[in-house]
Amino acid sequence: MPVSIDDLPDADLRRFDRPSVPPPDALEDVYLIGICGTGMGALAGLLNQAGHDVRGADDGVYPPMSTHLAEQEIPVLEGYDPAHLDPPPDLTVVGNACTPTHPEAAYAREQRLVQQSFPEALAHCFLTEERRPLVVTGTHGKTTTTGLLVHLLRHAGRDPGYLVGGVPQDGGGSYALGTDAPFVLEGDEYDSAYFDKRPKFMHYRPRHAVVTSVEYDHADIFADPADYRGAFESFVALLPPDGLLALCGDEPAVRALAEQADATVRTYGLDDANDVRADDLTATPDGQRFSLRLGGARSEALLPMYGPHNVQNALAAALLAHREGVHRSAIVDGLASFAGMKRRQEVRGRPNDVLVLDDFAHHPTAVRTTIEAVRAAHPDRRLVAVFEPRSNSSRRKIFEVPYGEAFDRADAAFLKAPPTRHNDDADAMLDPDAVVRSIRDRGTPADAFEDVDGMLPALLDTLRPGDVALLMSNGSFDGLNDRLLAALEAAR
Repeated sequence: MPVSIDDLPDADLRRFDRPSVPPPDALEDVYLIGICGTGMGALAGLLNQAGHDVRGADDGVYPPMSTHLAEQEIPVLEGYDPAHLDPPPDLTVVGNACTPTHPEAAYAREQRLVQQSFPEALAHCFLTEERRPLVVTGTHGKTTTTGLLVHLLRHAGRDPGYLVGGVPQDGGGSYALGTDAPFVLEGDEYDSAYFDKRPKFMHYRPRHAVVTSVEYDHADIFADPADYRGAFESFVALLPPDGLLALCGDEPAVRALAEQADATVRTYGLDDANDVRADDLTATPDGQRFSLRLGGARSEALLPMYGPHNVQNALAAALLAHREGVHRSAIVDGLASFAGMKRRQEVRGRPNDVLVLDDFAHHPTAVRTTIEAVRAAHPDRRLVAVFEPRSNSSRRKIFEVPYGEAFDRADAAFLKAPPTRHNDDADAMLDPDAVVRSIRDRGTPADAFEDVDGMLPALLDTLRPGDVALLMSNGSFDGLNDRLLAALEAAR
């Protein structure tokens, strides 16, 4: 499990008695610290839909979340001030970006305000006995798989509640209360709050669940691969005996989780040994065609996304949808109509005949599989891969070697130096020049840049009509997407 609070130097600020939380129908005024985060903003929207008075503050108030909250008429205060919590709200939700000395979080603690972490509040208000949580977890693919599962249920006429850590490309929202019993959740293994270092998914009361993959990540909070794997072992043990655990059987580390579960286990994947599988996988201009083996029968299916990993995601979603009673034919129709999620191989534009794709990939495996998927989709185009390691984990030296091996299928690679933070241990941080040397040694031209200002001119000099520019970052990439699109458009 993640680091223990007792081992931290400021443990005295992290361990404290919190007042009991009133039942959801007794909560009128809810305040969110860090309301513009992806998860926190979605929670604010759910609370608003449920009839609570919702407000909050953040120090990064900018679109798209600021615009979305404004459209919902949810007040957002820019900057943090303890005065925002006076008079005290019925519930204060403390985002996991808050430290013990955060001005509002510290005030909430010192004044003994009623407070919860994001996953605690989500579970308390929405994962009630009337709901059936369907939780999608894993190192890779959980946003796409969650979005797919929601889409399959809604395509079949169901009205699930849901919260996804991404935005569907068809314009649908990332959350909804729903009126049916299922509540679909993306289950994140990152910690919950400064006062609760458990993974978020440990709060989600799963009835049925998916584990897509287990590969060491979040090196800033998990000590080693065994520690990371232990979080998933604890999660699958939460499922009740009448629950269903869907495991990606192509991955030995995932298949091994069956030993920790009391629930019924079914596997999915591309290997013949799986309970649910895809055969005869073929990449086409429209996506990927395959034979879906589900429920003892075979159906021909189309998924308008690329990469075997996305077929695995589709199988996971199909398995849970089928468990929820969706007929196989409706699942096949739903897969064919899935538009995908934003920032997952998202087409941003084609200026000057350069196809610009945006992807969230940040782990070495995700970078490699994304490049391979785009290569399969566009075999006749030059592929220029542009990457920014931005998250706490992706910036670490432990991933230096696998990043060097991730760009083999690209025709050129551009790497932006990771951002630095005041508390970084320099010896533990990734060296972008070392990664570039490794990429070059393996036969792919590569360069590293300190910032986007330096990278953009070199990128424009490299790109030519007919190319694919694949931009990968789990952050804003300092506006590179929009700047590249504008520059390519101006060059026409």
